[in-house]
Parts: sequence; structure tokens; C-alpha cells
Amino acid sequence: MSAKEKQPGSPQAINPVKNFFAGGFGGMCLVFTGHPLDTIKVRLQTQPKPLPGQAPMFKGTIDCFYKTLVREGVRGLYKGMAAPIVGVAPMFAVCFFGFGLGKKLQQKNIEDVLTYPQLFAAGMLSGVFTTVIMAPGERIKCLLQIQAATGEKKYAGPLDCAKQIYKASGIRGIYKGTVLTLMRDVPASGMYFMTYEWLKHTLTPEGRSVADLSVPRILFAGGMAGIFNWAVAIPPDVLKSRFQTAPEGKYPNGFRDVLRELIKEEGIGSLYKGFNAVMIRAFPANAACFLGFEVAMKFLDWLLPGV
Repeated sequence: MSAKEKQPGSPQAINPVKNFFAGGFGGMCLVFTGHPLDTIKVRLQTQPKPLPGQAPMFKGTIDCFYKTLVREGVRGLYKGMAAPIVGVAPMFAVCFFGFGLGKKLQQKNIEDVLTYPQLFAAGMLSGVFTTVIMAPGERIKCLLQIQAATGEKKYAGPLDCAKQIYKASGIRGIYKGTVLTLMRDVPASGMYFMTYEWLKHTLTPEGRSVADLSVPRILFAGGMAGIFNWAVAIPPDVLKSRFQTAPEGKYPNGFRDVLRELIKEEGIGSLYKGFNAVMIRAFPANAACFLGFEVAMKFLDWLLPGV
């Protein structure tokens, strides 16, 4: 049996524009749910190597969470959220638009049901689309999160951070880490959307439409899609966080220098720093994202039937 035959569900017209607006709403749901653990992840990934005889700044996910909460309160967990919240609606809108477009480009007629490799390819296209928005937002977010952890007050906020980066390094400074963002998001996005579609159809009872999937099953499919996404994305994400927060000129050869330094000084396990924080965050954040997306899509289908 082919992949196409294995995938259940009724054929449907794909509207990338509806994906755009529903994806934007889903992205906002994701940020509100997952930003605190994103802060923990970045702080764990970028904490300096302790000197001989000294304890690390953070012993792990729970220790980092506790220290952040004690020193900075709940607001500390949401440091740097302004940058992703401003960028997240258009970013996820573009992400889901790219996925919808990728599917539409491969669907020759409305009766075609896409195979899982085709869904993976559509997901990879969405990763390319989001990088233009993602790279600057990630750069600013990481710098603000690190600033809060060290206590240094270099940037007054996201806009001030962007202005200072542009003044010092121009547009290249704003987009520092773009290649690593692509290396992270293109394969991870393919895995993200393919896993979600696979689980949605797997969880659909025989004889029922995937459009009628219950909320708990949508939450499970979305949460697991987030887990699979980050299983692919963590190593390049560690390299990206290190590279984007490093002083200018520290890594003249880009991610190769970051990779070489990490492997030499901290071993291969350093590529999975923040793993626990990422995985704890991945399920609820992406469950919220896909539930928001599906709710928004149902609203748009009700508002604009047949479009």
C-alpha cells in the first residue's frame, strides 16, 4: 500500500491565505504558552563554562527556572517576549502560509491527497519562508534574555536592541545567524508539519473525517509535532544561540567555529543543552499553537465558506 493510500481523510481545496491568518493566531497562542521555558532554554544554552572548581551558573532546567523566578519574578520568565510577540503573528502566518503554498503547489487537483514525503517538502518550504522574520527576532530575543540573566543593562528593550545592533553592524548584524536559523528551521519544519498531519490522520476514527477530530486529539497531535520538531532542531538551535549572542568577531568562520569550540570544550552533549527545557515547553506550546490554528481555520471556513 502506498503512502497516499495509507493516508485517510477527504480531499480538500487548500487556501494558503486562510492558513496565513489562522497560523498567525496559532503562533500567538504558542508564544503566550511557551515563552517562559524558551527563556530557560536560551539561558542554559548560553551560560558561560564555569572556571575550574566553580559551580555552573545553572545546574539544570529546574534550577534555572527557580533562580529566575526568585531573582526576577514571573516577569523574568517573560523577558524578551516583546520581540517574538511582535514577530510571531506574521512569522507563524508566513509559516503556515508557506506550508499551505507548498501543499497547493504539489496538489494537481482537489482530489489529490498528498503523501507524507510531499507534506515534509511543504513543511520545509515553510521553514524557508519564516527565516526572513525569524532571524532578527531570534537575535534580539536571545540578547535580551542573556542580558536579564547577567544583570547587565545594555538594552532598554527590543527596539533599542535593534537600533544598537544596526548602528554597530548594520543590517548584517540584525540578520546574524540567518544560515543557522535556516539549518534549524528547514528540516525541523518539514518534520513538524508531517508529524502533525500523520498523527491527525492516525488518530481519526475509521469512517470519520479528520475535520471532526476532538480537541484532546488535536492537542496531542500538535504537542507531539512540537516534540518531533525540536528533536531535529536542538543542535542547530544551540549553535544559533551561541553565535547570535557572541561578541562581534569571536567566530569569524561562523557556525563551524561555534561547533568546533563546543565539541572541544564541552563535548558532543553540549549540542543538546537546554534539552529538558525545550521538550517540556514543546508539547504545551505547540499543542496550543495547532489548537489555535484549527479553531481559527474553522472560524474562517464559517466566515468565508467555499473560499
